[in-house]
Amino acid sequence: MEIVFLMFIFVLAIFLGFELINKVPSTLHTPLMSGSNAISGITLVGALALAGSAEQELATILGTAAVALATINVVGGYMVTDRMLAMFKKKQGGNAK
Repeated sequence: MEIVFLMFIFVLAIFLGFELINKVPSTLHTPLMSGSNAISGITLVGALALAGSAEQELATILGTAAVALATINVVGGYMVTDRMLAMFKKKQGGNAK
């Protein structure tokens, strides 16, 4: 019975996430995604804690993989934010029309 309940929550989360992302206007999509990627640094802290626990070898392997993926996510979030902010900077020495 527990697996059915967990699958129901998983499918409901997928549906809710899909509906919420479709409702976000394109002008807000990049700032929201870069912010949520930066917040995923919390995931990185949890992954570090898991990788550092030497209780089971599988936990260490999964923790190391989680550290790598969370790091990619956080760095990507900051890169998207930097690129987005660069779009709003004025260009130096351009011809004014």
